[in-house]
Amino acid sequence: MIHPTRFVESYFDAWNHCDPKGVADHLTADGIYCDIPENVQRSHDELITTLADFFSNHRHRYELIGEILTGENTLAFQYEVCPLEPGSNGEPTAPYNGAEFMALNGDAAVTITDYYDVPGIERPAKLARLTSTQKQRGKYAKSGLNAAQLLHYKDCLEHIMLEQQAYLRPDLTLPRLAAAVDCSVNHLSQVINAGIGMSFFDYLNHHRIQHAKTLLEDLDDANNAILNIAFTVGFNSNSAFYAAFKKCVGQTPAQYRRTQKDKSH
Repeated sequence: MIHPTRFVESYFDAWNHCDPKGVADHLTADGIYCDIPENVQRSHDELITTLADFFSNHRHRYELIGEILTGENTLAFQYEVCPLEPGSNGEPTAPYNGAEFMALNGDAAVTITDYYDVPGIERPAKLARLTSTQKQRGKYAKSGLNAAQLLHYKDCLEHIMLEQQAYLRPDLTLPRLAAAVDCSVNHLSQVINAGIGMSFFDYLNHHRIQHAKTLLEDLDDANNAILNIAFTVGFNSNSAFYAAFKKCVGQTPAQYRRTQKDKSH
C-alpha cells in the first residue's frame, strides 16, 4: 500500500532531479499521465520521452503546497513551480502553481491528472480552441466543488462502478449515476472530467470494455458469442460495442479473443 507522503516526496524528488524515468515510474506500466493545459495524454514510455526533452531545456524547482488530500486509492495535492533560469528578457521568471490528482493501484498511479497555469503563456491562435484548463475554468467556475469534495465523490463513484458494477446497466445515464453518488449532475461531470480525465461516455465504456476483456479471456467459455458479451457488459448494440472496444484496446473483440487463445498455447 502506498504511503502518501513518501510517494509524493519521491515524485517531487524525481522532478527536481530531472529524472524522466523516475517521474514516469510513479505510474503503472499501463498508466496514463493527463496534461490538462496541453490537452494530451501520455503513456509511461511517452512521458519519459517528453520529459527527457523538457528537462534538457528547462530547470525548475517543484515544491508541495499545503497538505496531501487522500481518499480510497486517490491522492490530490497542490504544488509551486519555481523556474531556475531567467526569462528571455534576463529577468527572473515568476513561479506558478499547479495541482495533481492521482488514481492509485497497488504501489503506483493508474492516472496522474496535472493542472497548471503558466503566466504569460498564450496558446497559438491557429489551434482555434480553448485548452482544457480554460474550458474547465469557465465550465466549473461557480460549481463550488473543492478538492476534498471531489475526492469524496470520486471514491463514491469508483465504489458504485467497481463494487456494484453499475456500468452493466444499459440504461445508465449521467443523471442516474449522479443520483447514485448523491451529488449534482454538474459535480459528477466535474469529477469525471477533471478528477479522472475522461468524458462520461469514455469513462463508462472503459469499465464496460474492461469487463468484456475478462469475459473474452475466459477460454473455457470461448463459445460465448461476442454479441452476447456486448449485451452482458451494458451495450445496446453490437456496432457500439465494436467501436468502443477498438478505441480502448486497438483490436476488435474477435482479434482480442484470438490473441488470448494464441497466448495460451
